Amino acid sequence: MLFDTHAHYDDPAFDADRDTLLSSLPESGVELVLDPGCDVKSSRAAVSLAERYPFVYAAVGLHPEECGGCGEAELLEIERLAGSPRVAAIGEIGLDYHWEENPPREVQQEIFRRQLALAERLDLPVIVHDRDAHGDSLAIVREFLRVRGVFHCYSGSAEMAQELLKRGWYLGFDGPVTYKNARRAQETAAVTPPERILLETDSPYLSPVPNRGKRNDSRNLVHIARTLAQWKNMDPEELARIAAENGRRLFRIGENI
Repeated sequence: MLFDTHAHYDDPAFDADRDTLLSSLPESGVELVLDPGCDVKSSRAAVSLAERYPFVYAAVGLHPEECGGCGEAELLEIERLAGSPRVAAIGEIGLDYHWEENPPREVQQEIFRRQLALAERLDLPVIVHDRDAHGDSLAIVREFLRVRGVFHCYSGSAEMAQELLKRGWYLGFDGPVTYKNARRAQETAAVTPPERILLETDSPYLSPVPNRGKRNDSRNLVHIARTLAQWKNMDPEELARIAAENGRRLFRIGENI
């Protein structure tokens, strides 16, 4: 049982074989996929894919790298899209201070807050992108006590992870856990109970070893599960089963799909 809780199948990298690949996932053991939008266009595309494939669900949101120039019109469209029964979360939202050309920090923070408020109003979980913005990301989610979700591809400290876990959040683990420099990820995994782990690929990005450098897809979840299971001294299939149940619980996806 595999649930890829973060895969961008709306990305142009899949234009050549998207339908063939998606159709093959269930026979490869991937039972569920969550496709998060990054702007209005990709959010619409994610909803469209979720409407076509019964095992695909969508999230809708404005990514911090894409939020420059966004205002009421974009936020209203995200809210409209969130009304679809195929939408399970608001995301991918958050903060990204890595690139100088990204929107100004105050703009990112405002759009982040507005979308957390939307999630609170709609009673939906969130998918948070946090890159080189750990302190501000944590400070802002602290403002929204009723909002829960996942810190996607978690890259903060073990101490920050412990606070998020105490607050009821989940942590996403992706391909980088298989890389040689994954010390911080291993420290985070050590303090994260299996019941708070989500498995993600971030396809088409972040392919795990042994496929690093190639286009990623949900079938690579097995490599991420194997590494985490080794760290947690668990059977990989059992860890994958628990992680899938965690995803169903967080995103409120029932057994009958």
